[in-house]
Amino acid sequence: MSPELQDYIDKHIDPEPDYLHRLERATNIHLINGRMCSGHLQGRLLRMLTEMIRPKRVLELGTFSGYSALCIAEGLDDGAFIDTVEADDELEDFIRTALSSSPAGEKVRLHISDALEFMKGCKPESYDMIFMDADKRDYPRYYEVAFPLLRPGGYILADNTLWDGHVIEPDHARDPQTAGIMLFNDIVAADPRVQKVIIPLRDGLTLIRKPNASHGC
Repeated sequence: MSPELQDYIDKHIDPEPDYLHRLERATNIHLINGRMCSGHLQGRLLRMLTEMIRPKRVLELGTFSGYSALCIAEGLDDGAFIDTVEADDELEDFIRTALSSSPAGEKVRLHISDALEFMKGCKPESYDMIFMDADKRDYPRYYEVAFPLLRPGGYILADNTLWDGHVIEPDHARDPQTAGIMLFNDIVAADPRVQKVIIPLRDGLTLIRKPNASHGC
């Protein structure tokens, strides 16, 4: 997407709240790989999807700077919460500062932990929505472990599933992160238990719905 088209889109959607604008700027200034931040467009989509799904319990795998967690938290009803899991303990102070800057921050529960280890301690059907944005090499394993944690009728949102277009470039299949994304995409595509669609937004966002047993796919 050209910068001009991105600018046009940003001007024709809901504005980015000031505190999120400041957070995105701080992310790009102070953290390595600032482009990993969800940003204005995806952030507004995450809020809208959350408002549409109306989850009471959300799990996020991969907090990074806290931007996406806060966008999801904005869309949560009163009494709902999001557990967000970040493996890099050096980001904890940055994330907690970000959470304290938002009125929605009180709905976010930060856990400094390995994502797989955290999920092992969760009960089945603990969550209504799961947002996957952690180590791409482990996406297939995240999906396997997360699926039982999702209630029927719930959604998994998986970020970066087009991976800069590398998923259609065979030479990149040797890269562990690209290989992880490609395997995950194949697993989801072949899974008859779910409905799924890939939205070509930024780096690709896959929406996966676990239907209610009575409704099927």
